[in-house]
Amino acid sequence: MDAPYPMSAAQQSAARALAADLQRVFGQRLHALVAYGLAGPDQLLHTLALVDEVRFADLSACAPSVHRWRRAGLAVPLLLARNEFERSLDVFPVEYGEIVANHITIIGHDPFAGARIAEADLRRSCELQAKSHLIHLREGFLEAGGDPNETVYLIASSSHGFRALLGNIARLDRGPVRPGAPESGDRALAAFAEHTIGVPESVVLEVLGFKPTAGTIADPSGLLSRYVAATERIWEYVDGWNRR
Repeated sequence: MDAPYPMSAAQQSAARALAADLQRVFGQRLHALVAYGLAGPDQLLHTLALVDEVRFADLSACAPSVHRWRRAGLAVPLLLARNEFERSLDVFPVEYGEIVANHITIIGHDPFAGARIAEADLRRSCELQAKSHLIHLREGFLEAGGDPNETVYLIASSSHGFRALLGNIARLDRGPVRPGAPESGDRALAAFAEHTIGVPESVVLEVLGFKPTAGTIADPSGLLSRYVAATERIWEYVDGWNRR
């Protein structure tokens, strides 16, 4: 189980147990199982299983194990037929591109050798991602109705998507970054955002490092205002791709 960045012993054990469960269900129809999203917002290990085909009987056979997987720290695995994945790379270039770029093969051969995400598809998806994030923040603030606790939750729950958006833009502008390398991480993303997009590094770090606690600022609207302004600038930047 070679990893470009470390999995905990508990994650490795859970992944091996999941692999055994899926092998019992799919047998030789299971081509590969990969792990990704090791630090997702839900704190669960995410996995993708590629098989010959996914039948309803397979889902029924997997269903009784879901609660056990969750107790072990696993998200419900993404089950896809191999041809489904290959034929939808252009539909989900950001989501699948992240898996292709940062994954650990649990069993089978690396299923993404030779997989290629078209840059044009990724750029279109980034534009949609940026605009959707901006709309989400604006609507979320209105729905919060001025409640500081709801605003705090909006900032905290959206920071992972903000990080993913910046990471996708950075990957397009400077090429793939190896996970765990010095140039990866929040500080590198913040520096990239300031130097390339024009978003203050301090704002990016403030949002990405935001963790709601009992001592969270009484009025988070100031931070949200800076966050929205930063997202507006990001939207302007990616929207400008079409005019360059």
